[in-house]
Amino acid sequence: MESKLKDLLLSVQKPGRYIGGEWNAVRKNWAGDTVKVCLAFPDVYEVGMSHLGMKILYGILNERNDCLCERVFAPWPDFEDLLRKNDSRLFSIESRKSLRDFDILGFSLAHELTYTNVLTMLELGGIPLKSKERGEDDVLVIAGGPSCFNPEPMAEFIDAFVVGDGEEVVEEIIDLYKKSRAAARKSRIALLRALAKIPGVYVPSLYSVEYNSDGTIKRFAPSEDDIPAKISKRTLKDLDSTYYPIKQIVPNIGIIHDRIAIEVMRGCKHACKFCQAASIYRPCRERSSEKVLELARAAYAATGYDEVSLLSLSSVDYSAIRKVIDDLNQEFCAKAVSISVPSLRIEQMTKDIPLLISKVKKSGLTFAPEAGSDSLRKILGKAVDMSRLFDAVAESFRRGWKRVKLYFMIGLPGETDEDVAKIADMVNSVSDLKKGLDGRPAQVAVSVNAFVPKPHTVFQREAMASVKELEHKKAILRKRIFSRLINLDFHDFGMSYLEATLSRGDRRLGRVIEAAWKGGARFDAWQERFLPDVWARAFQTLGMDQDFYATRPRPKDEILPWEFIRLG
Repeated sequence: MESKLKDLLLSVQKPGRYIGGEWNAVRKNWAGDTVKVCLAFPDVYEVGMSHLGMKILYGILNERNDCLCERVFAPWPDFEDLLRKNDSRLFSIESRKSLRDFDILGFSLAHELTYTNVLTMLELGGIPLKSKERGEDDVLVIAGGPSCFNPEPMAEFIDAFVVGDGEEVVEEIIDLYKKSRAAARKSRIALLRALAKIPGVYVPSLYSVEYNSDGTIKRFAPSEDDIPAKISKRTLKDLDSTYYPIKQIVPNIGIIHDRIAIEVMRGCKHACKFCQAASIYRPCRERSSEKVLELARAAYAATGYDEVSLLSLSSVDYSAIRKVIDDLNQEFCAKAVSISVPSLRIEQMTKDIPLLISKVKKSGLTFAPEAGSDSLRKILGKAVDMSRLFDAVAESFRRGWKRVKLYFMIGLPGETDEDVAKIADMVNSVSDLKKGLDGRPAQVAVSVNAFVPKPHTVFQREAMASVKELEHKKAILRKRIFSRLINLDFHDFGMSYLEATLSRGDRRLGRVIEAAWKGGARFDAWQERFLPDVWARAFQTLGMDQDFYATRPRPKDEILPWEFIRLG
């Protein structure tokens, strides 16, 4: 494999995605009776290696003496083509083992638009695509992550889903797998039944679905008496005592978030009606300021990174935010290590935060007003005092920042053209703030996304706006923003339409996902790779209506595909 791999990698765009050998990577001996796990991220190396959840699981599993854990990422199309032409299998980074050689393959499903990449990785790894096609000696395919809060569209391809926090349940799964393997008579179905009884684990093959004539769900229930009817998510109680990966892998190539990320808080103290993350990660749990500083010191010593990022859904809501930033600055300023706070909520923003995080370098400031008008923000559950935004932005300009980034959504429930126009007014005002200070307008990056009504949110039964409606709203913004210093970036509405379809879908969509994949769909979250015609053809060929899932409001008495999952 090694000699052949070297020849193959000479022809790919970024061979560093596949060679491994990074600082702090773990490579264990395959001899012995260890449980062999491969963590699979269905996107490129640069994205997957930025994912803290994968680093956590990698560390937990490799600290066990009875387990080894390796990594694999989705091959970019150039490498996929080479593997196919050379009749080669997709392999793990650490030991170059084919995916079919592992006991467990664990996918991180962070986004619905990575689903076709899962199928690519299964096929190239020599693993049957569908759970029902796998035999006693095939890999156990498990998935976890935010998208698993509606697992149904991928139900045909995944043996078991983990719903919620994975730190504790992953060890329970390893223990169960060892027990199953030690049994006198190895049985895949017995293992799946046992997995289904672990809290937070959903085994779709043990549940059946019936549909009404109009396509809605008539009945969803376990097919066996001792299988739980509802799946309750797993929730960690304490962040201070939970595992954190000190010896994080330092990549050999640049990645999206190339820094130490320390989770200061899991969950959110707010209840924005549109936010799925706030719903699925409740309750809010904080890591103590003392623990954050301890972890930052240790991770810096083990990696040498020049940036520490305070990770959470809304870091300014973290009760010790000022103390932590001040402590980290005292610890790392002389080492030229910067502190970044990637998620800022306007209503908690104060003028001293820009000062605190600018001690080393001017890291980016990003704000998420979400909507242009006060009335619409109140509907969203995001009632804020906008004067705080302008105070914080003005202070950042005084401290040397030249640009800010703002996030908005359009297509929100109850949104009018006037609401959309007020987005433009706000953006223009933010840019003019700097002009009032030094005579020069600010650079403002404006990211505009289509609203997607996600499962487990207050708006989960709402309809998504049609692409035609969204284009109309886009034109309003284009017409009202003139400055060349304001960069308007609209997320592809077709991609949002597909995201809404897959996130709100049932298990019948598995056929569509497979058809689109066979038609060439890959890396659907990458705008340059997204093929809307392929997806449209897949729906049309199978006689399925995408609007049924995306732009149709759901009546209160309709059974939702994700209704069996309980958040607690």
